[in-house]
Amino acid sequence: MSSCQRVARPLIQSIHQNALLLQTSTSFVRSFSKTSVRHDDVTPDSTTSATPTPPTPPPSSSAKSINQLDAAAAAEATKLRMQERLLDPNTTTAHWAERKLMRTGTPPVGSRRRRAALRSSQNVPFEQLPYQCFQEARKILQEDRQEKLQDLARELAKIKRLEETPADQVPGGQRKKDLRLKSLRKYVEELKILVDINDPIVKRRFEDGLGDMNKPIYRHLAEKKWRGLPYRIITQRIEQLHIVPDVLPKFEPVADVELYFRRKKVEPGEILDSRVSEVSPRLKVQVFNAGERLVSVAVVDLDVPNAETDSFDRRCHYLAANIPISPNQPSLPLGKVNKETQLAVPWLPAFSQMGAPYHRLAVFVLEQKDGATLDITKLRELYSGRDGFSLKSYQDKFPLKAVGVNIFRTVWDEGTAAVMERAGVPGADVQFKHKRVYSLKPPRKARGWEAKRSKPKYKSLWKYSRRIHGLNRRR
Repeated sequence: MSSCQRVARPLIQSIHQNALLLQTSTSFVRSFSKTSVRHDDVTPDSTTSATPTPPTPPPSSSAKSINQLDAAAAAEATKLRMQERLLDPNTTTAHWAERKLMRTGTPPVGSRRRRAALRSSQNVPFEQLPYQCFQEARKILQEDRQEKLQDLARELAKIKRLEETPADQVPGGQRKKDLRLKSLRKYVEELKILVDINDPIVKRRFEDGLGDMNKPIYRHLAEKKWRGLPYRIITQRIEQLHIVPDVLPKFEPVADVELYFRRKKVEPGEILDSRVSEVSPRLKVQVFNAGERLVSVAVVDLDVPNAETDSFDRRCHYLAANIPISPNQPSLPLGKVNKETQLAVPWLPAFSQMGAPYHRLAVFVLEQKDGATLDITKLRELYSGRDGFSLKSYQDKFPLKAVGVNIFRTVWDEGTAAVMERAGVPGADVQFKHKRVYSLKPPRKARGWEAKRSKPKYKSLWKYSRRIHGLNRRR
């Protein structure tokens, strides 16, 4: 075959295909037509005349109702399928669907832009996306990961050799050996993070909420995310609401503590309805270091008014200890703790009496040092009275360290009296009023224009002095 034939062959094939397609489409033109046959389309030599077809009878009322029911059922089925599609957490983009999924406890996956892209894509695996630049970048990242893995293997070999070496053969003895092992293990943890820090699949799993928090990389990403806006908000609330020094002389949160009342997430410092706080809340305590530990939870009201001393006292609303948590199990429902071995003081709803300012309720999470178990019987003896609870004293008496906090507030509202009655708390009929403080200065005498024109002679001018500060209006 010559070169001319090779060049012309695709053109000829294309012309043949277009001609075949044109013939096929023209041969079925009349079969899809719904209009009646024109009179001039009939051939003149045809002698047979077509018999007129009788008109179709109109549908009866029962047939119409059946058709309407079928159409309504089909429309309802289509609507249900659309709702199911919009309620898919992987592809939904509707605002109402996102809010509904959040209320049901299955939040949407990733960002709205990413879900819209997934809905319109062909479900290509993430690592097989057909973008040359993306694949070349992944090759570079894989090479860097292999280098980090080699460094990690060398450091692990160093640790193994140092552990097998007797302390008397190490310069500096056992102390130097322990310091060296501690430094090497810290560097190994950093390398474990650097191995996967640039992996797009790891970042995607973390954004989707599918990361294994037992792995250092996911704990690192979670802490980095928390150190952004959530950390700044909680530290701001600690300073604004004077949690330090009213509760503890100094405190720095190192764990993320989220507060939920009846599936509603409470923002730090939010004022809650007293009826919402009747049910004990659920905490989500996310720690960022490996391993399981025991924690104690204390809920303290910092603004209990004391009319006798004209000051404020503290009251314990909840106290529990010996609760295990880990990075992979952050959920901590306060109403489901063991009443025999963990619960010291049961939950008391938040309330404030009429006329009193808002009450600050601080939810503190305290880590029990070295996994020590606290005696619940002793805690009940000390704090069952609730009043006069001091978190600093509690922290000093037992091996505890505060690691996280969340705050909410409560005021007197329309449901507080009923909440106090159901909880068996007296004082719903007590109202606090501000005591007026009178000035100790003597009344100021009239001077200048006021003194000169305070006589009845100038009574017509008194109307102009009504708005003068300090001038008696009753003359």
